[in-house]
Amino acid sequence: MGVIDEVHGDLDADISLDEFRDAVEEKVEQMGGLADEETAAMLIAHELDESEVNGVADIEPGIEEVKFVAKVTSVGDIRTFERDGDDAEDGHVLNVDVADETGSIRISLWDEQARGAEEELEPGQVLRIKGRPTDGYSGTEVNVDQAEPDDDTEIDVQVQDSYSVSDLSLGLSDVNLPGKLLDTGTVRTFDRDDGSEGKVANLTVGDETGRIRITLWDERADIVEELEPGITVEIVDGYVRERDGNLELHVGNRGAVEEIDADIEYVPESTPIENLEIGDTADITGVIRSSDPKRTFDRDDGSEGQVKNVRVQDETGDIRVALWGEKADRELAPGDKVAFADVSIKDGWADDIEASAGWQSTISVLDNSSPTDAANGDNDTNEAETGLDAFGSDVEGDSEETTTETESDSTADANTTSADDGEQVEFTGTVVQAGNPVVLDDGEETISVETDADVHLGQEVTVRGERRGGKLDAEDVF
Repeated sequence: MGVIDEVHGDLDADISLDEFRDAVEEKVEQMGGLADEETAAMLIAHELDESEVNGVADIEPGIEEVKFVAKVTSVGDIRTFERDGDDAEDGHVLNVDVADETGSIRISLWDEQARGAEEELEPGQVLRIKGRPTDGYSGTEVNVDQAEPDDDTEIDVQVQDSYSVSDLSLGLSDVNLPGKLLDTGTVRTFDRDDGSEGKVANLTVGDETGRIRITLWDERADIVEELEPGITVEIVDGYVRERDGNLELHVGNRGAVEEIDADIEYVPESTPIENLEIGDTADITGVIRSSDPKRTFDRDDGSEGQVKNVRVQDETGDIRVALWGEKADRELAPGDKVAFADVSIKDGWADDIEASAGWQSTISVLDNSSPTDAANGDNDTNEAETGLDAFGSDVEGDSEETTTETESDSTADANTTSADDGEQVEFTGTVVQAGNPVVLDDGEETISVETDADVHLGQEVTVRGERRGGKLDAEDVF
């Protein structure tokens, strides 16, 4: 066995002996006699080892050549372009998204390869690829020199027509995902390195298996101004990326967000408020007890910020939630059942903890009929107890006494609702805002009460006095 055969036998690279001998012969000629066959063989072996990467995630623009195996996740449309020169033939390029367990990347096939691949390539095929990494428009891309089918290698990347949130994994592209729209952001602009202006916006969608953040780029970002939380949408032709350790689904110019007629349920999984600790990033579900006015402030850099505080209560306790930036514009009223996702738990006022909802957080107003209580483990909650009454009642005693008192209160409240302005009325409700004025809510109506009485949040009280519209000047509080 000659020295070339021995070096080739030690290689962990996919190259035939004949190809290796040709490469060694070419290397000897390139070096003009400065290297013999053994030296040239060792140099070629080193270059081949350098080009092998462990996975898609290792591919970077600075590498001269890479070899890797990946699964086709989507095949684009072939594009024709004009080359410079009067006699030059038109060129053709086909973009193909491929992925392995470490990530995804776009490869570009040119001219004859592009035409052949357009007819033969399908999502799900595994390719053995050799090419040159470049810095493309959407990140690192590979200009393909050689691509061959590899039927013997299995790659654990799912390729399917429609996905749920739990199906998503890094490396997927051409993703269609139906889900309930939970939250929308605003359109933000930024300057690219080439001087052009880009746009980006975010949505959050959820389904029975979880939720995910959606990032919309450029012309697709404007769709957030047309959508309202609560509808059902489908993300079309998205691709999965990772940010701060979490998966996101991105939508570029090829993709879309479309409203669809489908019933998709999202059940938030939340942490009981009594179990929250400083340093946690948590999900909270509860009822809005009070909502303070939005405040603006000046940042150190001279820009203006805004914040609004709300107090949220579940079966185990209550907590103040600070809504920052665009989150402060959300309309949240006492009695609303709300899910706050990805909020930061911090040290608050008076040795208390508070939650902070920033740009990465999601705020979803839930239907009173949503199965949130079951998700929190409270399967015994009466279905009739929704809104503030689900958390605010301090009534004790057996079921018969509770029923009698509830019926009595309902009768009084019905009379209050029909009362004319200026009449003496009684109103029974739960304190959702203490201070001046006191705000009471009976589960159907909220009223502002002028009183100096010392009441506390969550207390059930009855007030008597003159009512005008949504305000009552209390003479008695008991």
